[in-house]
Amino acid sequence: MKILHITQGYSPAIGGTEWLIQRVSEELVQQFGDEVTVFTTNRYNGEGFFNPKLPRMPIGWEKINGVNVRRFPVYSHISQMFRRPQALAYRLRLPKNEYLRAISGGPIIPGLRQAIREFPADLIAASSFPLLHMFSALGSAQETGRPCVFYGGLHPEDDWGYQRPMIYRAIEQSTGYVAYTKFEADYVIQQGASPERVFVVGLGVDPEPFAQVSSDEAKQRLGFDHKPVVGFIGQLGGHKGVDTILKAMPIVWQVVPDAHLLIAGARTMFAARLEQLIQSWSKEEQDKITLHYNFSNEEKPALFAAVDVFAYPSGYESFGIAFLEAWAANKPVIGCRRGAVPWVIQAGKDGLLVDYQSEQMLAEAIIMLLTNPVWANQLAEFGRQKVRSRYTWSTVAKNFREVYVEASKRSQNLVN
Repeated sequence: MKILHITQGYSPAIGGTEWLIQRVSEELVQQFGDEVTVFTTNRYNGEGFFNPKLPRMPIGWEKINGVNVRRFPVYSHISQMFRRPQALAYRLRLPKNEYLRAISGGPIIPGLRQAIREFPADLIAASSFPLLHMFSALGSAQETGRPCVFYGGLHPEDDWGYQRPMIYRAIEQSTGYVAYTKFEADYVIQQGASPERVFVVGLGVDPEPFAQVSSDEAKQRLGFDHKPVVGFIGQLGGHKGVDTILKAMPIVWQVVPDAHLLIAGARTMFAARLEQLIQSWSKEEQDKITLHYNFSNEEKPALFAAVDVFAYPSGYESFGIAFLEAWAANKPVIGCRRGAVPWVIQAGKDGLLVDYQSEQMLAEAIIMLLTNPVWANQLAEFGRQKVRSRYTWSTVAKNFREVYVEASKRSQNLVN
């Protein structure tokens, strides 16, 4: 099968969607001998779609682990021009403000639609909303009579990003829709998607690298010695709850005074706010916090191995690959009782759930896990077993391909 993936970023860009597309693409090549091509941007993260000052990658073609990758330039200065007008239109709830939001979020990629239309693929799959390349993928697929599958990655709680009728009209017109959880599947069906075209496919992880690094070795490498470590490893954004972890730590220190906090992720504009908050604390408190920016995928297993509790109190996630990575490293997890996360974490069985932006509840959960290591290990072990039985990339890629095959059959039946 000749497959064309359209996505906002690809390695070395860091993010959940970026990693998903990379690993599914690689598995399709390795397991099935599919010819997989990825059309993506030359930006490292979504901030680059509207900030022309941020670094960018070279445009053009390259081959990564058997996958053909073409990076397109992004006209971020156009999106930047729309940032203030869209904010005003959104605040006033002006008609059609969803289009201004779409332009301001980008990515604006001249020539992408034509390139998709001309590329000889059997199937087009795109991720993720609310970004503009999704609509280019659908339009090109319709013009050339080919199936189009969406990975939406929806966060319904994010009103600015996802309360846009244009998204759900596009989903209704797609050949198939991949939801990462039943929560997301039910939501898009409520918005008008045909149930027979919605498929629930979870995300994945490669467990082996996470099992090869010992906790003691990782702590020594990162300078934690044998101290207890709370970790956040993921995208540094305002909705991810990193500031809530920081606010929770003084409460944690009242009970576990030698606990350290590791915050690791690609450096974004939000990181400056975190640094400002940390600088307002005492030197003793600052010394208990480690910021680790722009790590590689090869470093990730050691980062997870170094933590005793993984806290990821995000306000909205379509799934949360980071939970799988923590479980693969045999760590207990804490998420929020919000969005799709309760469909990923079974509270009290493989992790804990707290209210969003509640530093008190988060601190209490961290304290419970740090002071009850036997129970914490039981939660972690259940999560590890769940990952190995259901969420390896090898298994997940097979499920994605089944969706592609079904979408291709459906498209062919419509033609006939």
